[in-house]
Amino acid sequence: MLSVLTWIIIVTLINGLLAFAGLIFFNSKKHRHLILLISFTTGTLIGGAFFHFIPEAIELGLFKLTSLTIIGFILFLFLEKFLYWHHCHDGKCDEHPFTYLLLYGDAMHNFIDGLIIASSFLISVSFGIITSLLILLHELPQEISDIGVLIYGGLSKKKALIYNFLAQLTSVIGGILGYFFLSLKDYSIFLLPIAAGGFLYISISDLIPEIFKEKNLGKLVINLIFIILGLSLLIISKLLIG
Repeated sequence: MLSVLTWIIIVTLINGLLAFAGLIFFNSKKHRHLILLISFTTGTLIGGAFFHFIPEAIELGLFKLTSLTIIGFILFLFLEKFLYWHHCHDGKCDEHPFTYLLLYGDAMHNFIDGLIIASSFLISVSFGIITSLLILLHELPQEISDIGVLIYGGLSKKKALIYNFLAQLTSVIGGILGYFFLSLKDYSIFLLPIAAGGFLYISISDLIPEIFKEKNLGKLVINLIFIILGLSLLIISKLLIG
């Protein structure tokens, strides 16, 4: 019979391997479809912030919750400006800063997922399996769309897959730390609104302007529908997880 730690490591590793889902489902040659993935990801980022991260940290109180969300927003603003200076100071920007912002935010998100997986298995193996399945089901479409955003932002397909995999592996770190240092869960709650602020910054500052570059009304409506689909996915997953 598998130990609780073994279960945690196996599940978080599977979560990490979801980063390669884009390799199976995504065809980088079909660039005309990238904007749809951008739209879908925008919806999932906004939905993740408002329906998952912020509600999970509501016990912090309105003032701390709002303050940390704003701090996350500003932190990602300064981080993007630093990345822009680092990658684009000569006026040419082959890799857009928002690709790295997405990776940093996703790494923080996956670390928290690892803590959640660990805590659920510490309650019971059956509860851990159910919780992990819901997390994996939520992550699959997110990882496919993330690959599209990273490639759209200038990364090669190979680079996008490797970086996305490394960001996804932080769930393993979160799972192991959550198992050995259960008290860390008390601190992880402060990361939630910061991650929410970061995701809101990426969607509002970087992705939505890309979507509204589309001048064709019909295509713009389709993009908006994909934003709603991304939002709906996060709402449904929230209702399922509770």
